[in-house]
Amino acid sequence: MRIFLIGFMGCGKSTLGRALASEFKLTFVDLDHFLEEKFFRTIPQIFAEEGEEGFRMKERKALEEVACFDDVIVATGGGAPCFFDNMELMNDSGFCIFLDVEIDSLVKRLLHAKTERPLIKGKSPEELRIFIEGMLAKRRPFYERARYVLRGNEIPVRQVVDLIRSVS
Repeated sequence: MRIFLIGFMGCGKSTLGRALASEFKLTFVDLDHFLEEKFFRTIPQIFAEEGEEGFRMKERKALEEVACFDDVIVATGGGAPCFFDNMELMNDSGFCIFLDVEIDSLVKRLLHAKTERPLIKGKSPEELRIFIEGMLAKRRPFYERARYVLRGNEIPVRQVVDLIRSVS
């Protein structure tokens, strides 16, 4: 079983992924952490040294690698579905779940995020809202190509567990 969790940064992919992996006794892979371990640099370092294009190439290679793992739940970075043919790769390798969290919740979560996120660094709350709205408008067509879409401010683990059980 391969499950890919996709959605905008701060939607809860990693938190939910860990809970699901525990529930189903699967391996959890946070694609960003996988990248950092593989290339011995943080995501902000990769962005700073190689730009977004260099980062996206590394991200694609990492996604190809984890798409071959068995019994895994993968939390992708927010932009991963939007480059190359990443959505096709994920849909062909397993199935994707788009966590569609409302903008107000994303703003609140990202303002209080403990990890540095290069794309939102230094933004005021209003700048952050405008950024999220614009990025979501661009990314939504990719995200919505996932086989399953779950919407809400908080997406309960039980809802995702029930979905996975119904399709596996």
